[in-house]
Formats: sequence, C-alpha cells, structure tokens
Amino acid sequence: MITFLKLIFSALLIWITYIVVSTSLESSLIKEWDFLGSIPWMRATLWDFYVNIFIITLWMFYKEKSIFLKIVWVILFVCLGSIATCAYVLIKLFKLKETDGIKELIGSK
Repeated sequence: MITFLKLIFSALLIWITYIVVSTSLESSLIKEWDFLGSIPWMRATLWDFYVNIFIITLWMFYKEKSIFLKIVWVILFVCLGSIATCAYVLIKLFKLKETDGIKELIGSK
C-alpha cells in the first residue's frame, strides 16, 4: 500500500507541477487577477483552497516537532498549494519503515 501511495503522490506531484508551470508560462496570474477575482467560482475555489490548507496544516502541526519546520511548511503550503502538499506527503511516505502502514503515516509523530 505504501509503495502504491508513493507512486500516486509522485505522479500527482509531477502532474500538478507541469500544470502550474505550463499555465504560468501561458498566462500571468498577476495580470489576470482583477478578472479572475470577479468570477464567483474563482472566489469559491480560493476559499476551498484555504480550507484545505488549514486542514493539511493542522495535520502537519501534529506531525512536526520543529517550530521552524512548521513555519516553513505553512509558507510552502500557502505559496505552492498542491505541489507542497504532495512533496510533504512524499517525504513522510519515504520516511516510513517497510513494516509501517497508513496508521504510521497519518497518526504517529
């Protein structure tokens, strides 16, 4: 199961990085901000994003001991979104022992 999750999160990381980079090369978020902000679905998407970031941050706060790492990860989550989330989960997955499972990924510090 852990190997499967590593593959899934690696694929997601590569895919979302490609999407973000290719979209950034095609269109400037800064130039489009006023237009995008006027679209109700864009505002809903941003609220959805920040709710997810809050949930992921709570989990990360539970997992991490270092206040420095907590601050760094919050900044990365907010600035990079799914890219940082996939990276964080992958790091946690690769730190697991062969005998560990989902319980250790989700719950143990």
